[in-house]
This record gives sequence, C-alpha cells and structure tokens, in this order.
Amino acid sequence: MKTKILNTKLLAIAGLILFAAFMRLIPHWPNFTPVAAIALFGGAYIKRKELAFAVPIIALLVSDLVIGFHENMLAVYGAFALVVGMGFFLRNRVKVFTVAGTALASSVVFFLITNAAVWLTSPIYAPGFGGLVQSYIAGLPFFYNGILGNLFFSGAIFGAYYLMNAKIPALQRAKA
Repeated sequence: MKTKILNTKLLAIAGLILFAAFMRLIPHWPNFTPVAAIALFGGAYIKRKELAFAVPIIALLVSDLVIGFHENMLAVYGAFALVVGMGFFLRNRVKVFTVAGTALASSVVFFLITNAAVWLTSPIYAPGFGGLVQSYIAGLPFFYNGILGNLFFSGAIFGAYYLMNAKIPALQRAKA
C-alpha cells in the first residue's frame, strides 16, 4: 500500500514537471519558460536528491532534443542544477512568499551564470569586465521575461500541486 501511495505522489510530481516541460515547446516570449519552476519544484518535493536533480534535468534534455542543442548547454544545465539545490531550501517551507522569493533568487542565479557563459563563448563581447557588463545589459530583456515566467510557472506548478494534495488524499500520505 505504501509503495502505491509513493508511486502516486511521484507520478503526480513527475506529471506536473513533464507538463511544464511540454510548455517549453509551445511558442512563448523569450525566456518565459517553466524550466526554473520545474527545478525549484523538483528540489522542493522530490525526496530522493538524485531524482530531484534527474527529473527536471531529463525534462530539460527531452525538450532540448526538440528545440536543439547549443554551445552554452553546460552553463544552462549547471544553473538549473543550482536551482534544484535552491529548491531544497523550500522543503517544509513552501509558502507563497518563500516560493516567490526563491523563484526571484533563482532567476538572478540563472541570469548571472548564463550571461557570463555567453560572454565567454561569444565573439560579439569584448574580453574583460566591460564585455561582461555588455553581456548583462544585452540580456536584461531576457532577464525580465525570465523573472515573469519563473514567477508565473512557479505559482502555477506549486499551486496545482497544492490543489492536487487537497483533492487527492493519497498524495498527502507519502513523500516522493
């Protein structure tokens, strides 16, 4: 019985994550995606740490198989792995303000890491601090969209899970 409850909870969590990954494949504003929310959610709710990292990263990889790969993938995946780690902070602290604050912080982390990677690999930015600053300035519209997307999708995913827990008693009895 306990295994069935555990599987139900893990399936619900994985289902929300995979649905959010699918949302990445439909047309959207640049960087208005659910990926950081997926990573936060996985870190907050998947008990086994290796699964907490694997499920969001696999969802990202599957969607990248469709969208395409690029030279800064290691920076992107590394940034999202850090976001999963930030999700660990949310365990037993899932409240509106902690989720929103962590979603904002994860947007900053992602922006800083990925724009630094673009600066390092792109010939359009000068080497040195000035080029790094140019990369950050050029990325501000994407940063803004990333914040909006992360707040929206975090609210949607965490909110949907809260509602599922309220309506499906089996989800309340076990941790995934």
